[in-house]
Amino acid sequence: MSPAIKDNSSLDKLRRIESSRLFQGVVISIIILSALTIGAKTYELPPLAEQALSLMDWGITVFFLIEILFRFAACPTKKRFFMDGWNVFDTLVVIGSLIPLDNSDAVLLGRLLRVFRVLRLVSVVPELRFLINSLLKAIPRMGYIALLMFIIFYIYAAMGALFFASVDEELWGDVAIAMLTLFRVATFEDWTDVMYATMEPFPLSWIYFLTFIFLTAFVFLNMMIGAILEVMSEEQNAAQAKQAHDERDEITRQLAAVQEQLRDLTKQISEQSSRR
Repeated sequence: MSPAIKDNSSLDKLRRIESSRLFQGVVISIIILSALTIGAKTYELPPLAEQALSLMDWGITVFFLIEILFRFAACPTKKRFFMDGWNVFDTLVVIGSLIPLDNSDAVLLGRLLRVFRVLRLVSVVPELRFLINSLLKAIPRMGYIALLMFIIFYIYAAMGALFFASVDEELWGDVAIAMLTLFRVATFEDWTDVMYATMEPFPLSWIYFLTFIFLTAFVFLNMMIGAILEVMSEEQNAAQAKQAHDERDEITRQLAAVQEQLRDLTKQISEQSSRR
């Protein structure tokens, strides 16, 4: 068997192991264990328990290092490995976790990167990775909706500061304070108390609050959800197209490997026939 076929066979084994449920389950379990370890360190523990947690933390770091090297080895093209943002994120987190905590200047950075190891759960679980990617790609569309929301907030805050400042200076003293009050109203945090206080001198002020809630809590919120769902649908279609393309490439690669094996077998048969 030629060296190229042996390399392809070894690479296929590594990829099968990487994509297996057992491997993914072990990685997810270690990430959850890492999260529990980080949470346990926030409590006051006996010295023996702290030493055990420190040893466990270094063991988890070594496991993540081996796991990222294994994934790098299983990747068919090494450049493609670093073209994936999640792989770059995982690599930076793992390398950063190797920072020794003996240096006082590196303690905060090392602990912060160890906390970020919990985010590796997103990169390991495809469904979570799909949601985060969709959310990030929906940010530009959501930005325009957020800008429109800010305009509505500003208009209503200016109106509230003009009409309701005499009612309560702490809630409607100026535009900035009024915007904070409207944010409280938009999140339904005791908003009725604010409305009833203004309805005493201004009985029709309920129109102001109901129209604001209708715009922010119903219209703009549904617009945000619609933008995210639209991007998720586009990402789902793109993922299906990419999967179909990868399957075609895999079939082509397997056919090429089979043809190589047939050529080697034919060559061996011809050599044996010539010897006879």
